[in-house]
Amino acid sequence: MRKAKPKKRVLLPDPVYGDVMVTRFVNNLMKDGKKSVAYKIFYSALDTVKEKLSNEEKSPLDIWKQALENITPQVEVKSRRVGGATFQVPTEIRPDRKLSIAMKNLILFSQKRSGRSMAEKMAAEIVAAYNEEGGAFKKKEDTHKMAEANRAFAFFRF
Repeated sequence: MRKAKPKKRVLLPDPVYGDVMVTRFVNNLMKDGKKSVAYKIFYSALDTVKEKLSNEEKSPLDIWKQALENITPQVEVKSRRVGGATFQVPTEIRPDRKLSIAMKNLILFSQKRSGRSMAEKMAAEIVAAYNEEGGAFKKKEDTHKMAEANRAFAFFRF
């Protein structure tokens, strides 16, 4: 890269939990600049999670964080062209990208779920990810399998 790296923007913590990670998630969830709608969806999803997993002693925020941790990939494959062939090279992911991928997968698979409101769909996906099942968890497993299958090409890493 020729230019200097852009500075990371400092995010303000969210109003209810006081957590920067929640703000980051809501920013990913937000569409067309409607942050208050995104916050409403997220908080109602956590309320639904609280109702569904009432027997858990953890708070809904802790359940959400554990769900995110369960769907966070450790490695990914990148296409690398060597000679005439294209190889899928497994590479480790840097920590901020790991979290970003996990959040985006959770949102994507929440949107794909069947349900009435986005909050219900998100709550269902959070519960599924917490229990190590669901679309986002399967995506992480598939990514890891792909990286494991292409481990022989790890020496092409750049």
